[in-house]
Amino acid sequence: MDECCLSAEETERLRIHREIERQLRRDKRDSHRELKLLLLGTGESGKSTFIKQMRIIHGRGYSEADRKGFTKLVFQNIVTAIQALIDAMKTLQIDYIDDQNISHAEKLSQMDADQVSMLQSWQVDAIKRVWNDHGIQRCYDRRREFQLSDSAKYYFSDLDRITDTQYVPTLQDILRVRVPTTGIIEYPFDLSKVVFRMVDVGGQRSERRKWIHCFENVTSVIFLAALSEYDQVLYESKDDNRLKESLALFKTILSYPWFQESSTILFLNKKDLLTEKIMKSHLATYFPAYTGPQCDAEPAKKFILQMYVENHSGRHKPLYSHFTCATDTENIRVVFKAVKDTLFRENLEKFNLE
Repeated sequence: MDECCLSAEETERLRIHREIERQLRRDKRDSHRELKLLLLGTGESGKSTFIKQMRIIHGRGYSEADRKGFTKLVFQNIVTAIQALIDAMKTLQIDYIDDQNISHAEKLSQMDADQVSMLQSWQVDAIKRVWNDHGIQRCYDRRREFQLSDSAKYYFSDLDRITDTQYVPTLQDILRVRVPTTGIIEYPFDLSKVVFRMVDVGGQRSERRKWIHCFENVTSVIFLAALSEYDQVLYESKDDNRLKESLALFKTILSYPWFQESSTILFLNKKDLLTEKIMKSHLATYFPAYTGPQCDAEPAKKFILQMYVENHSGRHKPLYSHFTCATDTENIRVVFKAVKDTLFRENLEKFNLE
């Protein structure tokens, strides 16, 4: 029947019917408009920092109340770091230059870092004195020989601001807070055309057996590796080089049947720390196959990338690589735009993403 011959009631009924049909088509389309991105990598490669950046760039960010919630964690990170240095002084048999710092260090060692919620004035004074001792600075220069957070110097250098009574953590303070991820955490980010569902998992060896639960329907694996870890050993095993562990894990993940149809995005992270470290610690000492110049970050980065590329060879799905600094919001904004464009291109047909 021609629509012009319908009664007002029938016309309205037809309009509602068409609207319902349209909505059903929209719902069906939207249910498929989700890209599942799995963040993998060894412990401390920067996965959780990357997620925080996504929240700043594409999520709801961090309100003042959210930021205040990190205060305790910043203080705990500071205490944990100074205690790690104090312990290493004994292990490496380095003496304090100022003998008074021996008693300061002794008192700081007795603190329970996990119970810290604020820093008392004597604790702040003791931390400053111990950190500024030339013996501790010598110890810090040998930090590859023990486990110390990458953020230690950042926090110690800004103690006056951080211990002010009006202190509220900045976004940079939050990005640098270290809290080991345990279990599996999912974060959806709605990017208008599609929803990116990011899955962050703990990277320590003990956490990896939980990964298998989130391996299905993965659009892309984002693998993070820390460039600066070429001369460091694992928390879990003092005999295993961190970068070699990362390369082995990368190869293992790519062999899994779940990921044969997933593209791989490789973030070679902590490029800023590599640039700083390469001036004193030579890549060839730990990777003899490297024959490039010393004290030069660019050839070192290319050599490390090539090792991952070789472990990816033989796969029909592409590898996209980026050098990143996960604590640098602008760098991650640029890199993730490139990632987003790549994923949109790859999934153009599936999502009708013109």
